[in-house]
Formats: sequence, C-alpha cells, structure tokens
Amino acid sequence: MKKWKKVTASLMLSIVTLGSGLTVLEAPQASAAANAVPAYEVKFLAKPELVLNADGTPRTEVVQTLGLDSTPTAIQTEYFDTNALELNEEGWNVRFRKKEDKNNYELTYKKRYPIINGDVNAALTLANQEGFDSSDDNYEAEIDWGYGKQTLSFSNTKKVDSPKNSGINLPSDQEALKMLLDKLPGKLNKWSSSNWGKQKLTDSRVYGPVTFQRYKGTWNGQEMTLEVWPIRDAAGTGVENIVEVSFKTDNASTVSDLRNQFMQVLENKQWLLPADGLKTQLILERY
Repeated sequence: MKKWKKVTASLMLSIVTLGSGLTVLEAPQASAAANAVPAYEVKFLAKPELVLNADGTPRTEVVQTLGLDSTPTAIQTEYFDTNALELNEEGWNVRFRKKEDKNNYELTYKKRYPIINGDVNAALTLANQEGFDSSDDNYEAEIDWGYGKQTLSFSNTKKVDSPKNSGINLPSDQEALKMLLDKLPGKLNKWSSSNWGKQKLTDSRVYGPVTFQRYKGTWNGQEMTLEVWPIRDAAGTGVENIVEVSFKTDNASTVSDLRNQFMQVLENKQWLLPADGLKTQLILERY
C-alpha cells in the first residue's frame, strides 16, 4: 500500500507507523485548559444591634476600627428569576444594579458552585468540566469565604449606559429585562439546552429591588467594605438590616491568615454574627 509522503502543516497532524508498516495520520490530543485561578472575598455577617445606630449608620467605634468613610455609596439592586426559581436551582443568579455615582447599569450573570468540605480543587474541576476554565476571560472567578462555608462563583458583568444624573433609579422591569436578554451570555443561554437561558429569563419576574449602603474602609492594609442591606423580613411586614463586612484579595497563600485575624477582631468586639448568610437567597425568598 502506498505510504503518505507528506503532511500538510495546517492540518496539525502527526505520522504514526504501525507494526505492519502501514503509515497513518493521527490528530494530536487537545490539551485541556487548566482550572481557573480564583480571587477571594472574605465575608462575615455582623450583629446589626451592636454595629449600627438607630438610623442604620455604623457606630463611631465601628467606623474607627474599620477605617470607614463617613459617606456611603447607595446602590439599588434587583434579581430576575422565574416564579419557581429555575435559574437559582441551576446555580445561576441574574442581577441588575445601579450605583448612584456611576452613569451605567451593571448586568451580572453569576454561576455558583458549592465547595464541599473545603475541597476547592474539586469545585474548580467541576466548573472546568462545565466550561469555566482559565482560558475564559469573560468570567471572573472568585471564592466567597464566609463564617462556615465557601462558595465558588463565576461572574460575567456587562455595562449599559444609563441616563446621566439618574442616581440609583432603575429602569422599568420590562426595560431591564430587555437589556438582560440582549446581553445574555452564551454559557447561560445554552446551559441545559438550546436557548434555555433565554426561555427562563423571558419567563422571569423581578425580585426586589433593594437599596443598600456601601461604606468603604481599610483594615490591616486591606481595602474592605461594610454594607447595610435593609431586606424585607420573613413576615413581610417590615425590614431587617443585614450587615456584611468583607475584603478581597488575590493572594491565596495569605487569605487564610487574614481571614482568621479579621474574624478575631470582630469576635473581640462581639460584633461577629456566627452564621453564614446569602443576601441573594433572602431576596429570592422574600420578594
């Protein structure tokens, strides 16, 4: 049998000679992309009755300890999901947000993976298998590390111009949904089947809105924030303040020590609420 004399370079093929002398062409195995490298956000809940004044602002001792700015930034946010929370059931959250000091809307599509027993690599590997790897620069990988659990997330944030001097005002539900559908990323749209994401978003409704205050601060050389979220209470007759303090770091080797130090400060002041909380989940449950 006639042997191949030439391999075209553009085909990226290799020549393999079998024991019988037969020469065949073999495509090289594609190398899988590495797991994503996440940043960290350490988040703790604080006791509102101990860290806030009656008007919902941080107490003086809190401001001094955490180096908080005196003036916060107001941010209004809302989520979109079906009545049956089908996006959330698949680990997806779709958020629409407006900051008072920005002339744009933020549209965020986030996929979450629980980290079981602290096994970060297992969560990263699962995410890789589902298309979230180090080669994808459309999504920001982050590990939220709270009091007792960690969550891996991949966020794709789009920005759309908003009217100037619009403050924190959001557009109508229909306008916001149109923007979200227009910017819908492919991973979400094709999650379970073709156009799955578009179908679920089209059938969605608004959860919220909630307007919260963000105070920027500095602790131990780390930029940090304290946020006060007035979320509808479980009875639906009033609101309860959810207070979250957090800092971010890209340094995986020091995050554990920094977290322990930060937790100790909060515990020593008796401000720490020893629980995990997900603001998004409360909003989806109560609105």
